[in-house]
Amino acid sequence: MDRSAIRQAHRVVVKVGSSSLTAATGGLDAERVGALVDVLARRRLAGAEVILVSSGAIAAGMRPLGLTVRPGDLATQQAAASVGQGALMSAYSDAFARHELPVGQVLLTADDVARRRQYTNARRTLERLLELGMVPVVNENDTVATHEIRFGDNDRLAALVAHLLDADALVLLSDVDALYDGPPGQAGSHRIELVTGSADLDGIEIGTSGSQVGTGGMQTKVEAAAIATSAGVPTVLAAAPAAGAALAGEDVGTLFLPTGRRGRARRLWLAHATTASGRLVLDDGAVEAITQRGRSLLPAGVVAVHGRFHPGDTVDLVDSADQTIARGLVNYPSVEIPAMLGRSTRDLAAELGPEYERELVHRDDLVVLQTRKR
Repeated sequence: MDRSAIRQAHRVVVKVGSSSLTAATGGLDAERVGALVDVLARRRLAGAEVILVSSGAIAAGMRPLGLTVRPGDLATQQAAASVGQGALMSAYSDAFARHELPVGQVLLTADDVARRRQYTNARRTLERLLELGMVPVVNENDTVATHEIRFGDNDRLAALVAHLLDADALVLLSDVDALYDGPPGQAGSHRIELVTGSADLDGIEIGTSGSQVGTGGMQTKVEAAAIATSAGVPTVLAAAPAAGAALAGEDVGTLFLPTGRRGRARRLWLAHATTASGRLVLDDGAVEAITQRGRSLLPAGVVAVHGRFHPGDTVDLVDSADQTIARGLVNYPSVEIPAMLGRSTRDLAAELGPEYERELVHRDDLVVLQTRKR
């Protein structure tokens, strides 16, 4: 696979950061917004489906609130987002209208992709918008998100949207033109044109953002690329002014090649989109059965339970060193599990009834995150 995959992609998720949309004096820069929309509209009018994941709501609300730097406290961030989200969507609506393209706003919290029902509903909504010829504009719902249920940055959100929609490509637009093997602009630093896997980045120090309006840095973009490529989605990191060249498959930015296969939506969702409600501590035999033999988790292999959760919630499966080795959907509430620990399902069924012959976590509802060598 090469950059032609980006050029030929039918369904493309494009993420743009706050710093690429705002003026030096604060507030949205209409010229920057318009330039980006012109590029995306050309791709859409050529027959592709385009999903835009856009930051900028908080940045757009800063000037009306008299703020010069991004607020650090959640309440002020939410206030700025409530003021700025309307301005952001108005700017996109006007810009896309010049191309006679309608837009639809989709605001998500991490909870919307962490829970299976909301995840499925979000996918259904986005799919329907695309069927109706809309350009979905996705953003984190900063006005209601809490510290506990935040994506943290829209790079990760974009990767999860690309996974959720089984996209053909992801383009991350930034104020940095590529990933470098040293500080950009420093003598001796070189652009990394291609990343085929995590080993290509060994020994490279990846910096953070110095933006006063954004939250993402290069680390978050590399992590987002890892999520997308593990789902089989090729990813390009490029500067916002190079959006057209990146989408055309030209040699700009950094291309991350897929490391996984497409079509494993359920397990990818478990691995990347869910937030665990608790932890089950496994003995060594259970760790080996799950990581090496693809088995389900039975009560006999669990030595401790932490947290409060209900059937169907996500739990982390950890080893004796508290290292997370897998994640899955649990079949029992946390209050019942302590009495089940170390016991066979046959014994439990004989004492409590046939419904207790189920696994704690079935292998079809489980994804291994870390394997152990024998």
